[in-house]
Amino acid sequence: MSFARVAPLVLLAAACVPASAEQAEPQGAPAPVDLPPASAMESDAVPLSVPVARQEVPATFSYGGEIEQGGWIRGTAPAGTVALTIGDTKVPLDDSGRFFAGFDRDAGGAATLVATLADGRVVRDRLSVKPRDWNIERVNVARRAGRASESFMQRRRPELDAISDARQQRTGAEGWRQDFIWPVTGRISGRFGSQRIYRGEPGSYHSGLDIAGGAGTTYVAPADGVVTLAEPDFSLEGQLVIIDHGQGLNSAFLHSAELFVREGQAVKQGQPLGRIGASGRATGPHLHWSITWNGARLDPLLFLGPMP
Repeated sequence: MSFARVAPLVLLAAACVPASAEQAEPQGAPAPVDLPPASAMESDAVPLSVPVARQEVPATFSYGGEIEQGGWIRGTAPAGTVALTIGDTKVPLDDSGRFFAGFDRDAGGAATLVATLADGRVVRDRLSVKPRDWNIERVNVARRAGRASESFMQRRRPELDAISDARQQRTGAEGWRQDFIWPVTGRISGRFGSQRIYRGEPGSYHSGLDIAGGAGTTYVAPADGVVTLAEPDFSLEGQLVIIDHGQGLNSAFLHSAELFVREGQAVKQGQPLGRIGASGRATGPHLHWSITWNGARLDPLLFLGPMP
């Protein structure tokens, strides 16, 4: 779903937070007022001014998005928020209090946004995370046993470290604010979250979206960002590029035939990144696009509108 079609939801803290010690008592309650005798009130035409208690303005969250497994939200925290979390994850805020957060493919059915305000109040908003009906294929064969050889792992471990380091970089990019675009068009040959079950034993699920756009086809950046990894020869990913979109959100593009960008380079939405190929461990030319947010794996299709 495109960011542009999401209508923000506004929820009052009064509806989201049960009355407890975490909610501040109204301040500035009026002092007792001594009323004059009834006779004086009848004879004097001077109006009586009675102080009124100051009304607290309810703290609010405002957000929109795809609140489901593999989905995301983007919005604004209550005014005066100095810290924000969702579950056990800290959520960064920009200077205007806006934030982005995601829900892992295997996220549970509920998540809670918790905002701590400068005056000590805590505002909570419990979210219902919609479960997904994943494409699960059950096969009546045993899962192939075996371990990677030590010689392979000697090559693989540094690759995994480089990927992890690239995904943890925070460049200040602001692509997370944008409506994402398709990096390339073509047949969808693999969907996020699909999985095989081998005689009751689950295999790894598919971590991204596969687009068979044709060998040599140019693909582009779906949103603004900074290149945190541009690798010409990884064992499984082949030619790989990772783009930081900011706020912990990043994209990875695998199996390229050629890369047009370098590490540290800022890229704009729609800028060419490389050409589709079958490098690394791939059965044919396609673009594998994966998205993560602070380690949670997200579904690229939930960032997009219809394919042009």
